[in-house]
Amino acid sequence: MPRTKVGKSRYVFLFMRILVVAVGIGWAVVWVSREQRWSNLAAIFVRMNLGIFGAALGIFVISQIIVGFRWWLLLRNQSVFIDFGTAVRLTFLGLFYNNFLPSSVGGDLLRAWYVTKHTAKRFQAFLSVFVDRIIGLSSTLIIAIFFYWFFLRGRTGALTFSGRSGYMKFFVEYRSVILWVVVVLASVLCVLLLQRSGRALLGKAWSYIRVRSVTAFEKLKDAIIIYCSKPAIILVVFVLTVFIQIMQITVFWLLGVNLGVATDIRYYYVFFTLTWALGTLPVSIGGVVVVEGLLAYFFIHFAGVEAEAALALALCQRMIWMIASLPGAAIHLIGAHLPGAPQGGKLGLGTQKDFFVDYDESIN
Repeated sequence: MPRTKVGKSRYVFLFMRILVVAVGIGWAVVWVSREQRWSNLAAIFVRMNLGIFGAALGIFVISQIIVGFRWWLLLRNQSVFIDFGTAVRLTFLGLFYNNFLPSSVGGDLLRAWYVTKHTAKRFQAFLSVFVDRIIGLSSTLIIAIFFYWFFLRGRTGALTFSGRSGYMKFFVEYRSVILWVVVVLASVLCVLLLQRSGRALLGKAWSYIRVRSVTAFEKLKDAIIIYCSKPAIILVVFVLTVFIQIMQITVFWLLGVNLGVATDIRYYYVFFTLTWALGTLPVSIGGVVVVEGLLAYFFIHFAGVEAEAALALALCQRMIWMIASLPGAAIHLIGAHLPGAPQGGKLGLGTQKDFFVDYDESIN
């Protein structure tokens, strides 16, 4: 596909993701505005223990350093010898891009781009980021399945609608909003289909999704072939990933209890991991709205938690992610992500444009 068509399709896809975030935030504001939920939510945050919140933030920052170490191991497995500090700096840089920049380029892709500046083995370095993400996602799903299968499956009320409402009540309560959303989306789709430019726009968006899917499949195939030759390092990285995620969820459980989400910790292990996995789907920016909405929904309807407390926990998780991302901004501003760092921020946030120009050549 020509570069100009790929670029246009990318921005169409980006617009759709931003639209999902905007609609989700608008829906949340309307929902919180009802039945004194604003005051209830504010009261929960007022009584929140800042020490526990700080501990959760600290654990998350430490876990990101361990993530950098995990990636560093994968790089060395492919004889890409960058120093540990560089791996950690690029990890925080990717975290910053994921959480703050409304871009069509994910943090992982930027991390992959910049690591190729530190080594001549560009393909191996680029592939390591993809493998790192696959291992993280696999461990997340395994944790969710393990805790559900061995601890929640078969329990009375386990993962059934133990909350105050079910599907039918939800649809009845919000039927007018749902109807308007469906009407608006259907109208937009009809308008696009009736116009030649609209049909071309939809075609470009579909082509972009198809090309990205094929590319991801090819990278997965290459990763399996390369890394299966050294399974020991994959096992070490996998165990390390499970440890990181268990540690993060445990501290979120402590924070949740303080906020009023006082339910079995095993629900946390299932709900958090499920939302993390679903949040990787490219339907919003950095999983915003998707992660928060699903996490609150699971706790409210499956564990019977008060709605405001569940929402407060979801918002606290997002705040922790964003605060922990701030070192990535500093790293980018001083140019600490570049070879020979620091270089005074020689590459600023506009580097994404250069990234698109040179991306195809960077992994050859």
